[in-house]
Amino acid sequence: MTQMRVLNNYISVDCVIFGFDFDKLNVLVVERTLTNDDGVVDFSDLTLTGNHIFEEETIVEAADRILFDLTGLADIYLEQFKTFASPDRLKKENDRKWLLHDGRDPDKRIVSIGFFALLATQKVTLEWKGRNIKWLPVDEVKSLAFDHNLILEEALKALRSKLLHEPIGFELLPDKFTLSQLQKVYEIILDTTFDKRNFRKKVARMKYLIPLNEKQQGVAHKPAQLYLFSREVYEKTRKEILNFLV
Repeated sequence: MTQMRVLNNYISVDCVIFGFDFDKLNVLVVERTLTNDDGVVDFSDLTLTGNHIFEEETIVEAADRILFDLTGLADIYLEQFKTFASPDRLKKENDRKWLLHDGRDPDKRIVSIGFFALLATQKVTLEWKGRNIKWLPVDEVKSLAFDHNLILEEALKALRSKLLHEPIGFELLPDKFTLSQLQKVYEIILDTTFDKRNFRKKVARMKYLIPLNEKQQGVAHKPAQLYLFSREVYEKTRKEILNFLV
């Protein structure tokens, strides 16, 4: 006999899924719609991807499950970045309605563990999992449900810090890429602009950035030299942290 899985009503996981498309930084949002007993929509808004954990799950297992359940994405890197436990985090009117409709007490504190991930949107096909999901440019996000604006803000800080200290940006590039493509990754995610010459001086110190004896093919402009990222070299030199903001 299959044992029924029991949700923990007081511990949840929220996943901030960032999507990069070489034009802007996006975040994955989920449509939340509450319909009353007469079939009339009471309200509709947006949330981050998240849900409660099952009692037998670890936090990481819950994050993986929640992401797959809402997007169809599996084996995606997620990093835990912060816990959100303010007693006032679920006090907005629509949030209280949502919890009551779901049979939960809106006056009880719910603790949420935040995770973030960074994906190349062109490599991802979102799957319908019963709720509308979409990419929304980070700078176009307005009011999200619960305290998800705060969670998004903190996730963005964590992502930018990670980008400065670890080579996660290379995951967004083709296996062979140009320095202009690399600069675009850092500029869009960090929301800044780098002088081309100064940027190239900085990346020249990246021993794990390997120049190839190859150039771009089939481009209208002068073909640029191609590079690749060496994970092996990075692991040997990872103590050498670069700060692109100085």
